[in-house]
Amino acid sequence: MKKLSFGLPKGSLQESTIGMMKNAGYRVHVSSRSYYPSIDDDEMSVRLIRPQDMARYVEKGIIDSGLTGQDWVEEAGADVRCVEKLVYAKQQLTKVRWVLAAPEDSPIKSVEDLQGKRISTELVNVTKRYLEEKGIQAEVEFSHGATEAKTPDLVDAIVELTETGSSLRANNLRIIDTVTESATVFISNHKSWEDPWKRKKIENLAILFHGAIIARDKVGLKMNISNEGLDTLLEKLPALRAPTISQLSGDAGYAIETILDESVVRNIIPELKRVGAEGIIEYPLNKVIL
Repeated sequence: MKKLSFGLPKGSLQESTIGMMKNAGYRVHVSSRSYYPSIDDDEMSVRLIRPQDMARYVEKGIIDSGLTGQDWVEEAGADVRCVEKLVYAKQQLTKVRWVLAAPEDSPIKSVEDLQGKRISTELVNVTKRYLEEKGIQAEVEFSHGATEAKTPDLVDAIVELTETGSSLRANNLRIIDTVTESATVFISNHKSWEDPWKRKKIENLAILFHGAIIARDKVGLKMNISNEGLDTLLEKLPALRAPTISQLSGDAGYAIETILDESVVRNIIPELKRVGAEGIIEYPLNKVIL
């Protein structure tokens, strides 16, 4: 049987990726003692790989495809195919940022103040390119961890990954500039992409992954409305697309079904009730395929 090898990002993205894959229709189980998770798809083999290493292994054809950050693809300078950009992270459905930061009481207020200074980061190559574009000469050293604790005693500034900035603030660090933004990307190597069977499998995964991401902040809504109340209800009802309208038997009104952002439903349901909607049902979604 043909198999597609797939890299699952180990670390901060691991649990959110497993949750995304579950909504996409794939159940992945990770044993605490194994780097080879099980998956309920006989056509796939899964390997846990650090996001920092993923692009290199995909590029070399050691694995066919995988999920990693766009930042690590750029850091590795890997020649891979970006099949799909998936905007999700450890905590939120947003892009993440690599930011230049210094202590709150530091005299460093802008990137220009880093001339001749020392910076610590895991994202060395991207940081060096950023400084070069700014015309700044500074020493950039690789950080093996605990980057936020290295200022001001060991280095003058850091470039660190953040979603919300809360960890930086907790360590009394001030953001000076954004070095780069990143999102999770689904990548494959060029040889695997040229294989018709693997390409179709990768494309199928991309469609389902994308649908799972879109669905995470949306819900479905069903309700009934009388004939005379239909137009008023539709005026109240935003939708991802035009709602589905079906006539009830016996000319008893209409059944309405639509998809909405979850954040607005709590405000809309009372309004729908006030204009005559009945039998209102809200339900979660696993995938939304546009």
